[in-house]
Amino acid sequence: MIVADVMTRNVVSVMPGHSIRHAAQIMLEHRVSGLPVVDGDGHLVGILTEGDLLRRVEYGLTGGRPHWIAATSPEGGARDYVKSHSWRVADVMTKPAATVTENTSLADVAVLFGTRGIKRLPVLRDGQVVGIVSRADLLRIIAAARPEKIAAGDEALEISAAARLRDADAIFSMCPEVTVRDGVVHLWGQVRSQAERDAARVAVENIEGINGVEDHLSVVQSV
Repeated sequence: MIVADVMTRNVVSVMPGHSIRHAAQIMLEHRVSGLPVVDGDGHLVGILTEGDLLRRVEYGLTGGRPHWIAATSPEGGARDYVKSHSWRVADVMTKPAATVTENTSLADVAVLFGTRGIKRLPVLRDGQVVGIVSRADLLRIIAAARPEKIAAGDEALEISAAARLRDADAIFSMCPEVTVRDGVVHLWGQVRSQAERDAARVAVENIEGINGVEDHLSVVQSV
């Protein structure tokens, strides 16, 4: 699947000259935790998130950052002061913003969310924001997922189980063997750890139509 399949197309945004108060009101009104920041031509120039608004003088902070977080340099302290005191979105927003296109795969989006610790990504087409994709959009994919349809019968189930174990082959020192009797998947062989044992079980236990999983694997430390 790609971003275009799940993204939100009606995107609310703010401009660099808008006030922080105005941006906060929009976030609350639309129940979003981040806003793309666009210039007069509609081009993305940054993103303003709840995280950008955590160190604000309105909360009672008297300096640029909480007392338990030391500034790395005088320049860093000055930047923190600006972000905590300025009323302009331009001074507080994150720039440049990480972005994706409509054709970016959801797998790549998930990697970006995980490695950068972000919750949403503006979607660009020719520099213009045409949507936004969030962690919640990925959760909807999981919530709507259905088990893969498998033909009935032990032979079909065994073929499917073996294929799933081969797909995860890089995890195992030796790929477990599988047999199916009366709809029950039996796992055989040796693995290096309990984690590998769990991985083998997970690989086969959600096959639609099985009646259970019997684990006959042996954990051997030096396989």
